[in-house]
Amino acid sequence: MSIGSQNTLNPHVVAWVNETAALCEPERIYWCDGSEEERAQLTEEAVRQGVLIELNQEKLPGCYLHRSHPNDVARVEACTYICTPTQKEAGPTNNWTAPDQMYDRLRQLSAGAMRGRTLYVVPYLMGPPGSPLARVGIELTDSLYVALSMRIMTRMGAVAYGELEDRADFNRGLHSMLDLNPERRYIVHFPQDNAIISLGSNYGGNVLLGKKCLALRIGSYLGRREGWMAEHMLILGVESPSGEKTYVAAAFPSACGKTNFAMMVPPKSFAGWKIWTIGDDIAWMSPGPDGHLHAINPEAGYFGVIPGTNFASNPNAIKTISRDTIFTNVALTPDGDVWWEGKDGTPPVQCIDWRGEPWTPKSPTPAAHPNSRFAAPMRNNPMLGVEIDDPAGVPISAIIFGGRRAATMPLVFQTFNWVHGVFTGATLGSETTAAAAGKVGQIRRDPMAMLPFCGYDMSDYFTHWLEMRRRLTRPPRIFHVNWFRKDAQNRFLWPGFGENMRVLKWIIDRCRGCATAVESPLGWIPDAETFDLEGLPNMSREQFAELQLIQPDEWRREILSHDELFLKLYARLPKELVFQRELLASRI
Repeated sequence: MSIGSQNTLNPHVVAWVNETAALCEPERIYWCDGSEEERAQLTEEAVRQGVLIELNQEKLPGCYLHRSHPNDVARVEACTYICTPTQKEAGPTNNWTAPDQMYDRLRQLSAGAMRGRTLYVVPYLMGPPGSPLARVGIELTDSLYVALSMRIMTRMGAVAYGELEDRADFNRGLHSMLDLNPERRYIVHFPQDNAIISLGSNYGGNVLLGKKCLALRIGSYLGRREGWMAEHMLILGVESPSGEKTYVAAAFPSACGKTNFAMMVPPKSFAGWKIWTIGDDIAWMSPGPDGHLHAINPEAGYFGVIPGTNFASNPNAIKTISRDTIFTNVALTPDGDVWWEGKDGTPPVQCIDWRGEPWTPKSPTPAAHPNSRFAAPMRNNPMLGVEIDDPAGVPISAIIFGGRRAATMPLVFQTFNWVHGVFTGATLGSETTAAAAGKVGQIRRDPMAMLPFCGYDMSDYFTHWLEMRRRLTRPPRIFHVNWFRKDAQNRFLWPGFGENMRVLKWIIDRCRGCATAVESPLGWIPDAETFDLEGLPNMSREQFAELQLIQPDEWRREILSHDELFLKLYARLPKELVFQRELLASRI
């Protein structure tokens, strides 16, 4: 039985929905249209079923709480597969199974998986309507949480069918929760078919198929084939007091401050400067006719890590999530508000934690899961850039790589050239966080912050980066930052948050040829005597020099640790990167 209007005449969509329904055997099919009336209806149903908990509507209008299963709280890379025709195409850093074999396995698991459930047909558009990079996806899911979240995270509804028209080139995404058994959990990508199947999970990063799955894993595969780039990058615009705008893309691994950086509020000493958010997580970039690399944000919402978010760290995020937001795995207070570690104010005397258990400040476990999330519409962001709907995207002047490093990495440096910048991104290392399942705090190589998200062989990915330079007459300058360096007492050396504007201004000035720099073994670094520290308390020139200190012994160990990744890729690793490593070693 179908519910709602079958709001497309596209025969390819209708045939695929019917084929999937015959396999999964849902009790009913619901065709989503993305309307406000539908949102209200589905939200009411989600509350009735216990999928969502209504929050205090006076404090948080339009906001709801969702709790995922305790075994289903993060991306699971061990269950994530890239099924290309040959294992060589997937490369040694991806899990691979032959497509026919994996299809058979997933069909067996999907057979009858939606009995007694509703199959939601979720049409969505990634990117602004009319953009050459925009892509249409159709996700079929038995999760109300997914249907409502996809409405936030994408341009969902009739706009997708309008973009697709009568074509068949849409991403086919199937999701079923099954019984949430980790032993039957699969997040599988078939790049050659532009298809995704996700089973056994209901956590955002595994099941909101427009996000990491299409926007990065499938997107990167399509980008290499078609001559563009799908990157795990924020996009922001910086406006000077004179009205001059510069656009920057930055790649940080998950939970390393991307959203905070994308929504940064300049400190008082930067009166007249403005930051405009284009995107906080994903950038699709293509060479433009002006020789610049142009970027769009394919998403329409933010799916951010929430612990530590407050008015001091990210006031615009707090404003963004104050309405029409789905919170996942945060704590619930007695008055229907939400709580997480690092929120403004004192912890509640008592509340219900993310597992649904009573919690007090004396409890041995946190009230909110370390990877608890918010899904909020980008239109809520008070500093959203008007360029978000520009089909041509924005021209990128700088690309910034950064990770969470307590030692070794200085605050900021500029690479010598594009190839050196690719090497710097390829060797990016960061301490692991709760955003992915596994041990927290270990240093892991995460090239361009894309290791979990690249849909093909990583060596070919590096080659694609190198080849893109030939198509750009005005390529972005490439930089590396580290907000997380600590002293011997384990204290952060840099205040971070809004003060990162000082680093960003130096980067912009370097792109415009109006900032001094000193040559170092790593690249060009700020001149400690001229870098803007005015009005920054507790930061002397000597302390800034400590932030920028390059220790040869640490860097010798760092270069050796590159083998963790390079040995896996050596057979096809571009020789340019091997030469860059040798040059770095000689400079150290």
